[in-house]
Amino acid sequence: MLSRIAESLFWIGRYVERADGTARILDVHLERLNHLSAKEAGGVARELLAVMGAVPKDGAFGLPELLDALAYDKSSAASIAGSLAAARENAKRARETISSGLWESLNTTYYGLAQQRSDVVGTYHFCHWVLERTAMISGRADTTVSHDDSWQFLALGRSLERADMTARLLSTSDVLATGASWVNMLHCAGAYESFLRTRQAAFGDRYAAEFLLMDRLFPRSIAFALRDAETCLTALDPSAQRVGFVNDARRIVGQARTFLEFHQTDDLMAELPEHMERVQKAVTAASDAISRKYFNRSDELAWVGEMS
Repeated sequence: MLSRIAESLFWIGRYVERADGTARILDVHLERLNHLSAKEAGGVARELLAVMGAVPKDGAFGLPELLDALAYDKSSAASIAGSLAAARENAKRARETISSGLWESLNTTYYGLAQQRSDVVGTYHFCHWVLERTAMISGRADTTVSHDDSWQFLALGRSLERADMTARLLSTSDVLATGASWVNMLHCAGAYESFLRTRQAAFGDRYAAEFLLMDRLFPRSIAFALRDAETCLTALDPSAQRVGFVNDARRIVGQARTFLEFHQTDDLMAELPEHMERVQKAVTAASDAISRKYFNRSDELAWVGEMS
């Protein structure tokens, strides 16, 4: 497979999952932000934007600016619209590899962005529309793309981004001083019913955080997403040696996963920010390692005589 195609597939997976995760995070905080005073909303909006990895613009910053930055700004890959636009652009580059069903889902979603209202009520509906569209895109990818290397790169990007977005979701628990409950967090991740069936009578902040961090069977938990990424990396490079791992990305992802799964603490909530920062750094490092191994086209460019 050409490295440019592999790279496009990887980023389709990441951008679609980023749009989904951002919609979930924005949805769970939208109503609460709308009931704060303008001054309080401005401070919380800046903190929430920082959690999402975006830099707040100078000057007055409140709810309207947050909605634009996280939902509608097509020039920023940190926004929902920007992520979906970037996913479609990557799909254009890999058009000969992806299925017609996947392309049509991405293309239809992109053109549907122009029909959305940008006020608070419109954004609430927009977030739910995005969740439906990204679920359709993921379903089309799983059922219409052969599960060869093409699908592995798609799934790898999706898994890494999912771990990162769940970490960002958990990081927002301290952003709103007005008290975003862990019930809301579980609903946001689509984990509420699964959590109740798993924990039954044992309910509380610690148990909810533990479920979203370390449950091995729930698809949106960080441990599950990292294990899924490991599986994709193994399928892409099945070679093994007796000592260590040659694949840097697999080593990074494996270390992050095993740290979570085997780490014991008496105060998980106090250590939660540290855990989330570690996960986000691991995802960034793994993405860089994957780029160096599979997407570095310097040799190709040198061979055809192009300037870097």
